[in-house]
Amino acid sequence: MVAVAPYLIRAYHQWMEDSDFTAHILVDCSHKDVVVPEQFIQDNRIVLNIASTATQSLVLDNDYISFKARFSGQSIDIYIPTSAVLSIYTGENGEGMFFEVQKPADLEEEKPKLTLLD
Repeated sequence: MVAVAPYLIRAYHQWMEDSDFTAHILVDCSHKDVVVPEQFIQDNRIVLNIASTATQSLVLDNDYISFKARFSGQSIDIYIPTSAVLSIYTGENGEGMFFEVQKPADLEEEKPKLTLLD
């Protein structure tokens, strides 16, 4: 089944842009595929401004979010798997949505293989 979170992220982002709000996402940086500037990570999380005025080449895909942004005057490529997005909200009033925390498949605990014996 296709995850609903990417569709909600795109919808909230569009609503925020149309309403002249600043879209922010809260990202779980413990996800192995997250590419963000490490010096801005706090408690394995980072808040990123994804408003059109703060990003270049923004892609809101079903599997990932990517864009270029400036940090301390330097342009940096950002890559975030959609499963690492914990929340999207407005910077102005905090309205938005939280998402269920998802473990990357490679970090999930392997279930024991049990055999029924007679």
